[in-house]
Amino acid sequence: MKILVLNTGSSSVKYRLFDGVETLAKGLIERIGEQGGEVPDHAAALQRVMSSVDLEGLGAVGHRVVHGGAEFAGPTVITDEVVATIERLVPLAPLHNPAALTGISVARKLLPDVPQVAVFDTAFHQTIPPEGVAYAIDADLADRWQIRRYGFHGTSHAYVARQTAELLGLSPDDAKVITLHLGNGASACAVDGGRSVATSMGMSPLAGLVMGTRSGDLDPTVIFHLHRVAGLPVDEIERSLTRYGGLQGLTGDNDMRTVQRRRDEGDPAATLAFDLYCRRIKEYVGSYLAVLGGADAITFTAGVGENAPAVRAASLAGLSALGVTIDEARNQRGDRIISPENARVAVCVVPTDEELEIAQQVTAEL
Repeated sequence: MKILVLNTGSSSVKYRLFDGVETLAKGLIERIGEQGGEVPDHAAALQRVMSSVDLEGLGAVGHRVVHGGAEFAGPTVITDEVVATIERLVPLAPLHNPAALTGISVARKLLPDVPQVAVFDTAFHQTIPPEGVAYAIDADLADRWQIRRYGFHGTSHAYVARQTAELLGLSPDDAKVITLHLGNGASACAVDGGRSVATSMGMSPLAGLVMGTRSGDLDPTVIFHLHRVAGLPVDEIERSLTRYGGLQGLTGDNDMRTVQRRRDEGDPAATLAFDLYCRRIKEYVGSYLAVLGGADAITFTAGVGENAPAVRAASLAGLSALGVTIDEARNQRGDRIISPENARVAVCVVPTDEELEIAQQVTAEL
């Protein structure tokens, strides 16, 4: 079946056309509506996509939607009611869901006879037990304003955990895998038998690991202090934590490759950023080993996870007592399995493919 996967951002449209697992076409249209951009609006962008790829025999369109709240636990055929629910969830993802809604609206108009399916970043984490998603705040307040852990990068964690099990010759239904999606955005996930049981991101993608521009975990008092004592408006604090935090805030650079180069040259700010980045990963790995009661594998994925041997080594250093070790030669070569033979916990590097995962979920839903 032909599946067109659309990832609609606020000023971009990324697309990929599949026939089964084969990619027939892919592309990216950027700077939509901006001066000097390729197209004036999303309708024109999607019209260009439709006219540039062969859609004969198209079976469905799969839309990446960042936030599905507690309402969506899997891929969902889009109806007017579904659209209304996604609109209602906009306050939980004000930067992401409106763009997805635009893509859905335009695609439904251009392809009215083709099924449209929403695949949510949050859906994979709906299997986390209540004690893993609740925050210890006033229960009525939390319920009224939908305050809880949702988690993100669900399509990546689902795909990588399954691929890890297959790499190791294990059944995905039995494997215990800790997946580390380390890109500009980063999150950890504990997967037990193909089900997410813990994840580092929270109500928003700001929580958890140190990221390119996001702070990750933070004492809430920091926000109160910056507002009351420093006099910063709440919007400015939010912008600082999301756009000028993480590696960017610590070093002025959000690219781990640059941070590593500066660290190698003896830059103390880059050294601190690298060490903090890796320590936070190690803390989550340790806690997830406890949650899972041990693991079959720990898997690195995404841009940093797949391409930064130094990050992989530093993030798992000192965990040999827990059965976690890395073979440095394998790590430097970028082998798929970078732990020694017969290690108690396999350490793997598995490329993610979120678009393929979306296409496969759409196919399964239909």
